[in-house]
Amino acid sequence: MNLPNSITLIRIFSIPLLIWILSGSHFSTENGSKELLASALFIAASMTDGIDGYLARRRGQITTMGILLDPLADKLLIAAAFVTLVQFNPSLVPAWIAVVIIGREFLVSGLRSIAASEGFTIEASDLGKFKMVVQIVSVVAVILDHRWKEWPVYGNLVFPIHWIAYLAIWFMVCVSMVSAVDYFAAFWSRIDRRVVKRQRRAFVLSRRRKPAPQQSDRDVATTT
Repeated sequence: MNLPNSITLIRIFSIPLLIWILSGSHFSTENGSKELLASALFIAASMTDGIDGYLARRRGQITTMGILLDPLADKLLIAAAFVTLVQFNPSLVPAWIAVVIIGREFLVSGLRSIAASEGFTIEASDLGKFKMVVQIVSVVAVILDHRWKEWPVYGNLVFPIHWIAYLAIWFMVCVSMVSAVDYFAAFWSRIDRRVVKRQRRAFVLSRRRKPAPQQSDRDVATTT
């Protein structure tokens, strides 16, 4: 077990801890300890996504196990966070939003699996990476909104946590849908080119097929 894979496993093991903190009554919400602890844990777990990938490339430790576990850990973390937020803060995260977000993750995973079976990969786009940043902001904002609607900064200046969470959730839904269409377009174009190449190759092979041997006049005379 190398270091990048160990970090990925830590991200997976942090998922039940996040659910336990948000769903349980072990921490008080009066002083905001539950919200602060859950936010810190989610941010730390999300940061490990970039750390394990960087270390794997830097150390040359890209393994089959890491290729399998890294996207699985990301999907599990996002799915667990939004399923829990449906119960934790349903006014901002209704069930249908969680279904859309989780469904998008399954769609992209399915497209990548089909692409891998066809012999090519779909790399993470810049829009997909931006979507991950928006997801982190939205999840943390929704968690903090459970305790604070506004955060005093200085004097009469306040940090509008509720409005940031509200806008971030809707913006994240839009970005998730657009990035899903982007992944599907990239997948479809690669599949379409591969089908055209296969048809062209089959046509070329059929044109190169040797004709069946014909009987010469001598063979015909002999047989008669």
